[in-house]
Amino acid sequence: MAGEAVTVTPALSDALTILGAAGIVIPAFARLRINPVLGFILVGIIAGPFALGALNTRYPWLHAVSISDPHAVEPFAEFGIIMLLFSIGLELSFRRLKAMRRQIFRIGPAELFGSALLVGGGLMAMGNSFAAALVLGVALAMSSTALVLPIAGTESPVGRAAFAMLLFEDIALVPLLFLFGTLGGGSDLAALWKVAWQGAAVIATMLIAGRYLLPPLFAQAARTKSPELFLSISLLVVIVSALATGAVGLSALMGALLAGVLIAETEYGGEVEAITAPFKGLALGVFLISVGMRLDLRMLLDRWHELLFALLLVLVAKALVTGLLLRASGAGKGIAAETGLLMSSPSETTLILLGAGTAAGVIRPDAATFWQAVTALGLTVTPLLGIVGRALARRVDRAALPTEEKSEGRVLLFGFGRVGRLVATMLQEHGRPYLAVESDIDAVKSARQDGFNVLFGDASRRELVEHLHVADARALVLTMDDPVQVVRLARQLRSAAPDLPIIARARDTAHAAQLYRAGVTDAVPETLEASLQLSEAVLVDVGLAMGPVIASIHEKRAQLRSEIMAAGELAEEPSLGRRRARDLLPTVATTER
Repeated sequence: MAGEAVTVTPALSDALTILGAAGIVIPAFARLRINPVLGFILVGIIAGPFALGALNTRYPWLHAVSISDPHAVEPFAEFGIIMLLFSIGLELSFRRLKAMRRQIFRIGPAELFGSALLVGGGLMAMGNSFAAALVLGVALAMSSTALVLPIAGTESPVGRAAFAMLLFEDIALVPLLFLFGTLGGGSDLAALWKVAWQGAAVIATMLIAGRYLLPPLFAQAARTKSPELFLSISLLVVIVSALATGAVGLSALMGALLAGVLIAETEYGGEVEAITAPFKGLALGVFLISVGMRLDLRMLLDRWHELLFALLLVLVAKALVTGLLLRASGAGKGIAAETGLLMSSPSETTLILLGAGTAAGVIRPDAATFWQAVTALGLTVTPLLGIVGRALARRVDRAALPTEEKSEGRVLLFGFGRVGRLVATMLQEHGRPYLAVESDIDAVKSARQDGFNVLFGDASRRELVEHLHVADARALVLTMDDPVQVVRLARQLRSAAPDLPIIARARDTAHAAQLYRAGVTDAVPETLEASLQLSEAVLVDVGLAMGPVIASIHEKRAQLRSEIMAAGELAEEPSLGRRRARDLLPTVATTER
């Protein structure tokens, strides 16, 4: 009612803290080029019950910027992980999962149980019982799906390797929970068998529903052209799937992943992914905040040396096992090193298994509290492990790549993104030798795996230009998406090789004029031809005759050439990469003779 004061409830203050964190952390860390994962965890530490939350009774105004009830946030954190697995499923397909079965069911078990064996053996050597070491070893061998996949993705070599192992861990979670219950005398094989057949029935039902019910359901939502209805159905599908698998004893995460794969098999996967992305990001942020809230700062200060030693034990053991397994399976040294470090920290499922071990009486409550702190600390450092692993992989791969290459008689490509890759493909089709130079080590590795001749190097370094003997090349192509660097490099290369044909990618006509002044032979504005072709298609489709349209396009192209000629201070009109028949006549005549 008007004039009535609004009561600030704990739920409202928690929402203010979470939304405020999302509004500040994401843009601030993006501006600093730092993964926002770390920012959310730091917000959880600061606003949690062991920092600002502990001062609420003394300073009541802190209620507005702290989280008073951490347990109230946990359901939203769980929803964040569910949405993450759902979004991962949207990027997959049954064909891709089938292709990954070797990694999932060979490397996955070896990584999980090999890490458990090494960690558990170390704990037994420190005096733990066999049962406690077994439970702790398996729990700590789990890796974080919620953190690893947002950092590595699922398309990169590291992401593919990590995803296969993480998927097996999610599959193994339910049998492990029953195993822990058996150690404490609380579960039996009959209960496990019941979960197995009920889970199989639920998954079969989901597959049938996904094949025959989801397409018409989403089609009806699409016909209404209501984004709200489309979003509601998408969230309904993922929540029902998670509840269905959770109800029979399987992991809710498995249901969310399967729901994503089923929708990805329909033609509405892209729209669902776009419309649910904000929910995934915000809910995952809540999960990361809940991770930070688990860190007891007082315990960290009082037992920092014990916590640090325990965490190092887990990180080193898991990194070694994962890295060696990937090397044995044929992965490169850099991929093995980066994946091993990224997968070395414990997981959110570690907390579930620790709780199960405590309930079964296998782990003492004080030991469970200690290892929960180790797990929270490990989750906190996971983004840092990703940064260190990437840097290590770059160094390892840089040392492993060959650098002795000659450019004599070949076309040199500086830059190997989408444009450079297409140029290389066309050179291969016409049997022309080439050598590409790229400064992104991941792009170099990917290109080499695809069969392209790519060398790691920084084209802006004068030493590399001298090493390649650029003057002996047949031609040189600059495809980098950095206008300033391309102009600077074109000027440097022209001074080193006055007679070398240099073809450069230009952003627009003004950039093309700069490149001509820098000495390139041809500058191709990437926006010019696309704009002219788009204009031609529009004019024809609205009913104009083809002849006048083509004539006007030629006139506009000639006008732009004249403008570039004047701005670039050229003696003749530039071709802009387009060769006309009359330009080729002398070459053709010479060839025929």
